[in-house]
Formats: sequence, C-alpha cells, structure tokens
Amino acid sequence: MKKTDVNNLIQILKNTYPEAKCSLNFNTPFELVVAVMLSAQCTDERVNLVTPSLFARCKTIEDFANIDINELENLIHSCGFYKNKAKNIKLCAKQVISNYNGEVPKDMTSLLTLAGIGRKSANVIQLEVFGLSNGIAVDTHCKRISNRLGLSDKSDPSKIEIDLLKKISPKYLKDVNHLFIWHGRYTCVARKPKCENCTVKKFCKWFKDNHKF
Repeated sequence: MKKTDVNNLIQILKNTYPEAKCSLNFNTPFELVVAVMLSAQCTDERVNLVTPSLFARCKTIEDFANIDINELENLIHSCGFYKNKAKNIKLCAKQVISNYNGEVPKDMTSLLTLAGIGRKSANVIQLEVFGLSNGIAVDTHCKRISNRLGLSDKSDPSKIEIDLLKKISPKYLKDVNHLFIWHGRYTCVARKPKCENCTVKKFCKWFKDNHKF
C-alpha cells in the first residue's frame, strides 16, 4: 500500500470513529499503569468494572506498594492471571517509588524497566499520560487490522510496529492506536468481519482476497 493510501485510510477511519479514544478509565499516571497491566488477556470493559474499587482502596502509589498481596489478588481476581498481575503491580509500584521518586517515567527505556510493562503497554502510557506518540501499541486488534489490510505480514508485535512506523505518517501516530482498536472492536472483528459496513475495504487485502468479483 502506498503511503498516500495509508494516510487516506487513516483519515477515513478518523471520520468513521470520531469518538475513538482510550477505553480505560484512570485519573493518575500510575492508575493507567495498573489498568494497562490488568488489560492483558482481559477486556477493557472488565478492567473498568474492577478498577473503581481497586483505586478506592489504593489511592497512592504507596498504597499499591504496601497492600497485602492476597487482598490485591482478590480485588483483581476477575481480570484473569491475577496472581502474576498482583505481583507485578506491587513490584512496579515499589520500582516507581525507589527509582523514579514516585513519578511514572515518560521515556521508553525507563518504562521498560518496570515490572509488567512491555513495549505495547509503554506506548499506551506514553500516549495517554504524556501525549507522546513515538510508537504504536500493537495489541490483538492492531495486529489483526494490520495483517488484513496488508500493512504488515508479520505476527510478532515488535515487527508489526516497525512495518507500521515505516508506512504511517508521524502526524497520525497518536490516532492509530485508538482507530485500529475501535475498527477491530466494531467492524473488523476477529471471526466474522462486517465487511459490508467497512469504510476502508477498498484498501483491504483480506477483503479483496476473500471477495472475488
């Protein structure tokens, strides 16, 4: 796909989903760190059901660092993988306190030192907390959309991100994460994509391959 086509595609998606934004609810940078960790292998809707009581219990980073692990596990149990997530949340809080004076760092290198934070999560944190759009968070929706559109034929998220960064204009990087998530959630769903409602199917390799004329 030509770069001009990619830009046109993203502009169409912006017109299709003008309300596209981060679906996770948070009030502080560390609350987003926690929400992002909880969202792994879990829906944002489920995370948003869990975090109100969690954030009411843990109002500061110190609260997250000091909460009893069993209590934390019980609070996040329904998000899945709760034992590992609870361990990472507590350790991450301690790292932020000890290594970054209690402030969530904004640079990628520092974010990647935190327990439970990989590149995808770090990209989300940079964008939503600090307004930095240097990369693209490749989640399951972004991976599926990128493969179907023909923007990348890779399966590894880091390689997909590299492909996307080569093709997408920097001015659109802040929009791509939200747009691909919303497109994947409401139109280009995993099992039966709603191609009849798709506003970018003229660009889509998967559509052309599966709808012979």
